[in-house]
Amino acid sequence: MALQINATNPEHPALLLALPWDVPLEEWPEEHLVPLPRGISRHVVRYARAGAEVIAVKELAERPALREYGLLRDLDRLSIPSVDALAVVTGRTDTAGQPLEPVLITRHLGGSLPYRSMFETTLRPATMHRLMDALAVLLVRLHLAGFAWGDCSLSNTLFRRDAGAYAAYLVDAETGELHPRLSGGQREYDLDLARVNISGELLDLEASGALHPSVDPVEFGAEICARYERLWQELTRTSVYPAGKYHYIERRIRRLNDLGFDVAEMQIESSSTGDTVTFVPKVVDAGHHQRQLLRLTGLDTEENQARRLLSDLESWMATQDDYAPDAAPADGGRPAGSGPRGARPEVLAHRWVREVFRPTVRAVPPVLRGAMEPAELYHQLLEHRWYLSERAQHDIGLDTAVEDYVRRILPKARETLEPTTPG
Repeated sequence: MALQINATNPEHPALLLALPWDVPLEEWPEEHLVPLPRGISRHVVRYARAGAEVIAVKELAERPALREYGLLRDLDRLSIPSVDALAVVTGRTDTAGQPLEPVLITRHLGGSLPYRSMFETTLRPATMHRLMDALAVLLVRLHLAGFAWGDCSLSNTLFRRDAGAYAAYLVDAETGELHPRLSGGQREYDLDLARVNISGELLDLEASGALHPSVDPVEFGAEICARYERLWQELTRTSVYPAGKYHYIERRIRRLNDLGFDVAEMQIESSSTGDTVTFVPKVVDAGHHQRQLLRLTGLDTEENQARRLLSDLESWMATQDDYAPDAAPADGGRPAGSGPRGARPEVLAHRWVREVFRPTVRAVPPVLRGAMEPAELYHQLLEHRWYLSERAQHDIGLDTAVEDYVRRILPKARETLEPTTPG
């Protein structure tokens, strides 16, 4: 059987052909290898250079290699933090013509290290807890997407630090399964495997003297499960609020943002008596809102501004008589306006720009707002409304917030920005 390279990018096969595929992976010459730390693996894994890229090469049988390759590509399409699958190489033989195991090739995640490598540096307990929070977030993201990992461990996870935050990435999907939705039993089984694996690896580190003496491996493994459950509950629970208390919904969204999740869509339903509002958030990765706001309204903003404006837009749309959430999903999952009633989301969004956004911005005198961009000004006004509503324990409305902001906040802000004239 001839050598075959199944790759995601047409340029990769030419780069990969230069590697010594007729040599068992554990015997590859140093000239092709890149010395990077690796986690524990049941397979032979090496880091190598292919052109300008650093790749991870793992030997395993053809069927699981192709399966994992497909799963990693599925996770990429779902925007799940994981390594990128580049290729599967089959039909390998040595110089004597004897068959060699196929390999799965993934892109090395720049600036990342296996969790186990981090623990081997005797991390302080506070840092370890932050890493475990990141791992809990990753596991929740996977389960929300319907992915059962089947082998969550320190060695199967990469971490990367970015601007002071930690993020976790799946590096091994060999035992994973992707479903439309996970049952409670599937999640519990996956979580129990994580607890056992993590506690076992921490016990190994403890035996080698690399674990901080204040950390109990068994308790730490149980703690990640508790963190996972708290996060899962916050992300998936349905909240019922008194009508008119829309700042409660905003408080919930802020908690989700603090946990590292963005709210892409809100399902808001009023009770038949009109005295309560039911709220169910749908979460996505960061960066979604900037694209979504631009598509709906034409407003080009920063991500945090877009998140805040979309939240206000969703709340406003829920108050409109022609709003039909079942016919106009904000994520574009199926054709908007497909029901018998309900305006398309783009129509409602442009109405919001015309009737809410622009009049609100224009209500602030240009001499007071100075060079502040309209999106930032509106964001500041929404923040001020939230603050006043929290203090009053009811939604004070945007007009009142604008009036108070113009009268009390902007003049003081300009005083601090304007240079004083020397006497």
